[in-house]
Parts: sequence; C-alpha cells; structure tokens
Amino acid sequence: MAGKLSDDNASIHETQGVVGAPSPQSPVSEFVEGQSREGEEALAALLDPATHLPQSFDPATGYTDAQLRAIRHHLHQFPEPGFHETRTTAYLASVMKQIGIPVLSTPKLETGLVARITGSRPGPHIMLRADIDGLPVTESTGLACVSQLDGRMHACGHDLHMTYLIGAASQLASPAVRDGLAGTVDVLFQPAEETSLGALHVIDAVIDNGAIEQGGAGKLDAVIGAHNMPDWKPDEIAVGTDPMMACTIRFGVRLHAQGAHGARPESGTGPIEAMATMITSLQTIVSRNVAPLHPAVVSVTSVHAGQVWNVIPAEAEFIGTARVFSSEDAQLVHDRFFAIVTNIAAAYGITADIDWPHAQPVMVSDPVLGAAMADDVRTGGYATLAPIVQQMPGEDFSEFAQCAPVLFAFIGSNGRDDRHYIHSPKFVGLDSSIPTGAAFYEHAARMVLRKLAA
Repeated sequence: MAGKLSDDNASIHETQGVVGAPSPQSPVSEFVEGQSREGEEALAALLDPATHLPQSFDPATGYTDAQLRAIRHHLHQFPEPGFHETRTTAYLASVMKQIGIPVLSTPKLETGLVARITGSRPGPHIMLRADIDGLPVTESTGLACVSQLDGRMHACGHDLHMTYLIGAASQLASPAVRDGLAGTVDVLFQPAEETSLGALHVIDAVIDNGAIEQGGAGKLDAVIGAHNMPDWKPDEIAVGTDPMMACTIRFGVRLHAQGAHGARPESGTGPIEAMATMITSLQTIVSRNVAPLHPAVVSVTSVHAGQVWNVIPAEAEFIGTARVFSSEDAQLVHDRFFAIVTNIAAAYGITADIDWPHAQPVMVSDPVLGAAMADDVRTGGYATLAPIVQQMPGEDFSEFAQCAPVLFAFIGSNGRDDRHYIHSPKFVGLDSSIPTGAAFYEHAARMVLRKLAA
C-alpha cells in the first residue's frame, strides 16, 4: 500500500511553516541533514529544559501550533511499550496541570490517565481518547528528533494522537469555550493499544467500576477517538458510517507428538510435517471459504519447532492473526480453522491445543454520530472530508462500543507518494496533521455534546 521513503527524504516537518525550515525550492535532504536541526533547536527552545513543558501558556488561547509541534517532538523521542508508559504518563499529567485540567483518581490504571473538563452547565458525559504506547521498532527515518530509546519507536504515530488531543484539550478548557459547554468532557490517554488489551483494561479499571462517574458526571454517553493514516493528506479527515478497521483475531497452536531420533522417524510421530500441512491448508480459508468480495486475512506469523539438528521434536507451535469485517466471517474463520487443525492433527497421529482468545470487534462509528461528524467536516471549513477506505489492521478503540456509542476518524498524516505505512521503521507522520487532528477532537466534542443533548 505504501511506497518507498528514502532515508534522505524523511522529514517530520513540512517544508514550510516551521522555524528553520528550508524554502520550497530547497531539497528535502538539506532540510533533514542541515536546516532541520536548526529548526529542531528552535522548537526545543519553546520548552522548559527541565520539565519539557511550553515555556509560556495562555489559557485564553491554548497551545500554539509551534508549541504543539515541540510537544510532539518531545513525545516522539521517548516511546514506551504498552503498560509501561510511566514517563509518558507523568509528562501528560504535567501537561494537563499546565492547561488547568484536573486528573481524576484512577488507582487501578497503572499507566495512562483520565482528566476532566467540566462545562458551565450540566449535560452529556463524553470521553476523548488517544493512545500513548510505542512499538518495539528501531527507527530509521533520519529525523532530527529520532527516538532516543533503543529498539523503540512511535511507529504508529501515537505521539501524533497525544498531540492532537493535547491541542484540543487546551482549546476546550479555555474559559470562553468552557463557559459555553453543557456537559462533561473526559480526556483519556489510553495505555497499551498495541497489545490489543489497553482499551479492555481501561473499561475494567476505570469505566465498569464507576471511577469516571465521580463528581456527578454519570455514565458515559459517547466515546470519541481517531488514528492518523499516512495514505491521506494532512488536511483530510475520513469519517462516516462505513466500517473502518478489521475485527482482529489472534491465534496460537501447540502440537504434541512423539519425538524421535532424526535417523529413525518411524519411531515417533514428529509434529513438523503436520505443522507445515496445517499452515498451507489454513490459507484455503480465505481462498476457498470466505466470499471473494469479503475482506479477510489469515496470516501465520511465527513458527517454532526443535533446537537440535538430529532430533525430531515432540512439540511444535505457531501463532498468527486473522482479520475480517463481519461477525459471520469471524465465525466462519473460527470454524474452518479449528476443523483444519484438529483433523490434520488426527491424520498425523498427534494432538493440538488451540488458543483463540477474545476477538477485537470491527471498528465502525455509531451511525448517527458518524453521519453527523461527516456533515460537520464537510461544512466546518477546518478539513477536507475524505472517503473511508477500510484498513485491515485492528484498533482496540472498538472495544469502547460496549460502553457507549463511539465515533472514530482517520486523520491524514502524510499523503506523499513516497510514504511508508504505520509500523514501518521509516514511517513519518507530518507535523502539519496536528492542527487537523486537534480540530477533529474539538469539533467532535462540541458536535456530540449538542447532538446528545438534542
């Protein structure tokens, strides 16, 4: 889906509008290798060297675009894995304190936080969510603000997501806006999205046990989220009623057999041939069982068997993922998977244990909120409405639909022909998407509060 982004072209900035950026005629490689470092120093100077918070803050206007870029670059340099985002959480708490948004007491939430903006009048209770964890990826973008942690990178753009929400929160918390708000807006910085368990943890630790109902806020009426997508340009938002991201299934299979000497295979029932047959046969689920016009993927991603060159092992295992866009296809894949694995195991005279945990639901917005938000983008003047293109990756934000109606959008973050997709070590999300992402959260919060109140 993505093209090749050469090392000397990667830039987290646009070539205009950033302090120290080159002129539009300058080659981007000069910007990365020379002037971008000057621009990086200018952005870093906007932050206090001790706290890394903006040196100044005006509650009436919120953070400036340049301050948000500086915050984003700081976050980009220090990605942390899911459920271990301690430094990130502490920094976000400091940002909320500077804005003047109190952080709620959520003792069961070890990392991540919930902060609260209370309007001047009673009204609906909504939540804005951004994910905060990084990935075990070694960055190779050539950026001046490259990750400072070995083997860790914000390769999915969660640094952008945090910055979108910080920008929106600084606007929604301004006295003038707060005076016009009827309702409660909770700001959730969610841990561990990349594990597919973060949203479920927040639901258990914060929502289901009533932790966010403190202060008379009541139960949630809606949850709003977004994900940057490099296939769209930085001024584009894709939102609406169509399914957006796939139902995500993770699976694992462990085979139990009788090991043997490699020279005497007849004395055992080795599992390797069975595993190879299973992996090949599983590919027929999509090619021969799922309807051709239904998006579906079954991918085996890791295999393991044995450690010695002359011993046929007694066990083997493989793991992987399946992706579909309907509950019917999810059940079909489940049934065919179990039939193939168990029947092949029986044919080879071995046994199989199948691990098939909770399937993460399809990411699709509430139809009323999705349609209303598409209209808001179309007429609001802050972004261009782009068509939704289904993405096979999953998004654990979909879990929040069990708690309240959800609204989700794709925020364009690159759009260049030489872009890389999320999770690539060369993924670059452009700074110029920050105003669009912040505008989405702010406009979505206002629109949903009005819609729910009506």
